[in-house]
Amino acid sequence: MHKSDLVAAVADLADLPKEKTNDVVSAIFDEITNALSRDETVNLIGFGSFSQRHRAARTGRSPKTGETIQIPASTSVGFKPGKALKDSVNG
Repeated sequence: MHKSDLVAAVADLADLPKEKTNDVVSAIFDEITNALSRDETVNLIGFGSFSQRHRAARTGRSPKTGETIQIPASTSVGFKPGKALKDSVNG
C-alpha cells in the first residue's frame, strides 16, 4: 500500500474529500517525524510505538576485500508492534 492508497481508503471510510484527507495524513506523518527527531517515542495504543534506535560505532569487515573497517555510530527508527496489530496479523 502506498500513501495515495492509504489516503483513498481513509477518505472513503471517513467520507471526506481526498484533498483534505491527504492533508490530515501528511500532518500525522510530519508530527511523527518531528517527535522522533526530538528523540521522543510515539505510542499509538493498539497499533505500536516508534522510537529512535541508537547503534554504537563498531569494527566490521568488508565483504569484498575482507579488510577491517570502522562502521560509524548511527541512529535509526525502530517500530514495535502493539498487541492488537500482532494479533490481527497472526490471525
